[in-house]
Amino acid sequence: MMVHSARKRIPALCMALWMMLPHAVLSESAKEPDPEVSMEELAEDEDSPAMTKNSSTENVAWQFPVPLEDLSPKLIVLANKEHLLDENFVPGKMVTLKKRKADKNGNNTNGGVPMASGGTMKLEETCAQALVEMIDAGIAQGQTLYLKSAYRSFRTQTTMYYNRLKRNNGKDDGWVAIPGSSDHQTGLGCDIVPRSWRNQGMNAKMAVEQETQWLAAHCHEYGFILRYPKGKEDITFINFEPWHMRYVGIPAATYMMEKGITLEEFHQELRTAVEAYLAAGGDEARVKGLTSP
Repeated sequence: MMVHSARKRIPALCMALWMMLPHAVLSESAKEPDPEVSMEELAEDEDSPAMTKNSSTENVAWQFPVPLEDLSPKLIVLANKEHLLDENFVPGKMVTLKKRKADKNGNNTNGGVPMASGGTMKLEETCAQALVEMIDAGIAQGQTLYLKSAYRSFRTQTTMYYNRLKRNNGKDDGWVAIPGSSDHQTGLGCDIVPRSWRNQGMNAKMAVEQETQWLAAHCHEYGFILRYPKGKEDITFINFEPWHMRYVGIPAATYMMEKGITLEEFHQELRTAVEAYLAAGGDEARVKGLTSP
């Protein structure tokens, strides 16, 4: 009798639980209603102002002969009397250059370069790699070039400048850049001389040397420009220096050398292009740091 009574109570209990279940579900639904999004709302999200703005920004054309992706603010940094580098400015990753060693066939065995002076010389890593390639190419074509000077700190440049003034009765003759204006401080500028000039002072007569002429004709193929060309002294504020090379990357160097313009003139053109790009709604992040203030 007790078992029979229990069997009767089980269905009743299940029924009671079943009756309570919808109420619990409804209560939970009331607390956290399931949001609904219509197709019209989805369409509005896809055409939202933020997305439209980004799309239009990406579609703004870059009107300059050198593509944006080929321009690096670090490589085209400008240093002169009007754009002084801070005394604490240091280049990117620097490497110490090795003195070149060659096997019996003249092949470079240690990734170094011929050096015209002793001591430690450093350059920015990308520049140093390009310099080795360029000098090796010159040697392969019978043009032996020597590295005479590379990176110089603000402090070293200051010492050189005031020593020059002292020897020149206080007159700035344009041969030594004032502190902060030296291309050597960028870690991308270097002095390269022919074999016959490696132990003597440098002057404009070096331009007639066969090695120097090869350098001027081929430097852009390795990303270098002749930083202080003849006839541009009023723009660069520096005398003609056929030995001074500056690394900017192959695309920018090719454009500058083929057009016959200086880094200063390149920046003027670039500034105009950046202003036009931004005025058309271009992405400011893409051109940040390209031009000097």
